[in-house]
Amino acid sequence: MKKTSTFQNGLIWFGAGVSLAEILTGTAFAPLGFGRGLAAILLGHLIGCVMLFLAGYIGAVTERSAMETVKMSFGQKGGLLFAFLNVLQLVGWTAIMIYDGALAAGGIFSSGSWIWCLVIGGLIIVWILVGITDLGWINKIAMTALFLLTLVLCKVIFFDGAPVGGDLGEAMSFGAAVELAVAMPLSWLPLISDYTREAERPFAATMASTVTYGLVSCWMYVIGMGAAIYTGEYDIAVIMVKAGLGIAALVILVLSTVTTTFLDAWSAGISAESLSKKINGKWTAVAVTVIGIAGALLFPMDDITGFLYLIGSVFAPMIAIQIADCFFLRRDRFGVDFDVRNLVIWVVGFILYRLLMGVDIVVGCTLPDMAATIVLCVLADKLSGKKTAAE
Repeated sequence: MKKTSTFQNGLIWFGAGVSLAEILTGTAFAPLGFGRGLAAILLGHLIGCVMLFLAGYIGAVTERSAMETVKMSFGQKGGLLFAFLNVLQLVGWTAIMIYDGALAAGGIFSSGSWIWCLVIGGLIIVWILVGITDLGWINKIAMTALFLLTLVLCKVIFFDGAPVGGDLGEAMSFGAAVELAVAMPLSWLPLISDYTREAERPFAATMASTVTYGLVSCWMYVIGMGAAIYTGEYDIAVIMVKAGLGIAALVILVLSTVTTTFLDAWSAGISAESLSKKINGKWTAVAVTVIGIAGALLFPMDDITGFLYLIGSVFAPMIAIQIADCFFLRRDRFGVDFDVRNLVIWVVGFILYRLLMGVDIVVGCTLPDMAATIVLCVLADKLSGKKTAAE
């Protein structure tokens, strides 16, 4: 397998962070005010990115894909549940990202969002066919363009605008805002090992991936929040049009959508390979993109908050169990069919997450849920050890 450099991994996660979905999510922080909103964004990303690093490092040192590392905690057949759920959420993300990108592009060039669904979907398929290790100069050009154009967007929002004042909408609690910031890095947990497993230098590549994504994602959230506070607009395409960015705006929207959604579709293919050895990951990724195009054309996908929380409730306790097994218990269940103990703990963690969503906790519900799940794993291990010793 051709290895990826630390720089390549950083580029991949730069592309993941520059996302229209993250900018749109950032607008929800505006009612908190810039100071409190920024604090929530930074705290949420710190929590989420620590978890993201640990998930990616497991894959990097074992050289296994994300869903193959899941089998280390849940067994060969137990891990299939999460591979299936991951494919489903990635199909959903692919459709959402194409929908958002096409809607925004259609707002700049009024040629119909359905055309942009096809254009963006077609470019994603090109990225997939080129392949993750061979994107090379394409990725470098795309990332350079995105970097420069997001700088222009920052200037338009923060230097050419002024706080609009007035009612910016109903403010969520600080804890809910933190959780919304955690949600984005958390959504990448079931994917990151698909890329770090191919790294030449596991620790450096995982750190570069996590730090790059965390910084860029915060940047995107702040752009969205700043857009609402300083221009009074919640539609980023409208801001670009008013600023006269024109073709530059289109480049930002299309490239950012393609580079992010490519990772979703590509990982859907890798996760599908965990379901069956007969499945070809690359062509599955193409099929997922086609399904995503169809979903974007047929269904409205304007509010993704519930979708983000559902992902958190499924994958936060999952990765907590993996962290406990890998870093605390040194426990590997890759060779068994099912690990019933961990599956039961995951169900408890899932239910706990849903219950904690109704409680206003200053750090959100992901961190308490994962901490409780890890404690449950350690306690269960100690109890099973005592039982074995007694027998």
